[in-house]
Amino acid sequence: MSSSNPAAQQLPDVHVQAEVLVQALPHMQRYDQQVVVIKYGGHAMGDRAAAEDFAEDVVLLEQAGIKPIVVHGGGPQIGRMLDKLGIKSEFKGGLRVTDSATVEVVEMVLAGSINKQIVGWISAEGGKAVGLCGKDGNMVTARKVTRTVVDPDSNIEKVVDLGFVGEPESVNRSVLDQVLSAELIPVLAPVAVGRDGHTYNVNADTFAGAIAGAMMAKRLLLLTDVPGVLDKNKNLIPEMTIDDCRRLIADGTITDGMIPKIETCIYALERGVEAVVILDGKVPHAVLLELFTDHGAGTLIRRG
Repeated sequence: MSSSNPAAQQLPDVHVQAEVLVQALPHMQRYDQQVVVIKYGGHAMGDRAAAEDFAEDVVLLEQAGIKPIVVHGGGPQIGRMLDKLGIKSEFKGGLRVTDSATVEVVEMVLAGSINKQIVGWISAEGGKAVGLCGKDGNMVTARKVTRTVVDPDSNIEKVVDLGFVGEPESVNRSVLDQVLSAELIPVLAPVAVGRDGHTYNVNADTFAGAIAGAMMAKRLLLLTDVPGVLDKNKNLIPEMTIDDCRRLIADGTITDGMIPKIETCIYALERGVEAVVILDGKVPHAVLLELFTDHGAGTLIRRG
């Protein structure tokens, strides 16, 4: 016989919710007062519902006593703005050359519109976020990146000048320490200044790895458009060590754009980050699934 009492009908759901919270408790205790760096990018950024899920996750982490730091990219948005302004991009060896006109747009889009949009999403979910970039408080000093490509005709390796593309040279954590101690959520755009005074566009994964290393983060989460690291049969690899990573790059299992992500993971782990996770940012509440459940949500990489 069904009950006419609405409260009684809702009880099974309430019990499930209580069970979920109880299961989350040991995970919450493990991360209490720990820094977690989350690199947010890919198509998850372009989807409004996914963005709101992400903002909810970040606010919940902060409320649970964790210290989240968000680092975001914005390649597609930069490309659209360059098209809108009629700025033609030059590519060398498949890599975009960032000239002085382009780096102005990069800074405007990354440190301006995208950064403040994410701050707004977090604020809308009840969090207190602060938008910063690597320039603020001399947080990140960059150095110019040089890349080499093999000339297909002569088979000779040539150095490619990518313009104002940089990589982190040093990280000063004092601003982040103060922001976190004020119980604010830092949202960081990967733009930094070099010792030469020039502004540099830094790859968001690399930037996040440098921040995680400097902050001795408990976790670095790289949100991507894929489930994680896949084996040769396209099955998810749930856990790996640094040695596994190097072996799978050498044997061709890990290829293309996943290689620099894995190199970032190794870099962060060697600088004291406990573990790195590559996970699918399109999965609703992927961050909570990874941190607060036994299930996990991607490929976990440890030192060994």
